[in-house]
Amino acid sequence: MARLKAFQGVVQQNADIADSVVVYIEEAHPSDGWMSTDAPYQIPKHRCLEDRLNAAQLMRLEVPGCLLVVDSMENSSNAAYGAYFDRLYILQEGKIVYQGGRGPEGYRISELRDWLDQYRGRLVKSNNLVIHV
Repeated sequence: MARLKAFQGVVQQNADIADSVVVYIEEAHPSDGWMSTDAPYQIPKHRCLEDRLNAAQLMRLEVPGCLLVVDSMENSSNAAYGAYFDRLYILQEGKIVYQGGRGPEGYRISELRDWLDQYRGRLVKSNNLVIHV
């Protein structure tokens, strides 16, 4: 949950330059499978889309103000982006411009924050152009 709070902070700090989306994928530690001892919620393996949608409502509480979408039961988003368990991406004009490492070990909110800070700097510079006539 600390990662979600850090992510929420980055979302809020950069809402003026970036839209944020959370894609809820299959449960990494289902209560009826390989369950983590420090799991804050008891969520069983999703057996249908309704199960996944219900579990995603908990995520909505953790990241308020951020668009939340749910992966299909075929896990197409997870497969396309290699997101299992957690992964951070930045897309610009439909292209991946930042791909974080696979979580939990590769999940680095600081890298995401640094990329967005650099992007903000480039925006500021592009708005301060001097035109010589």
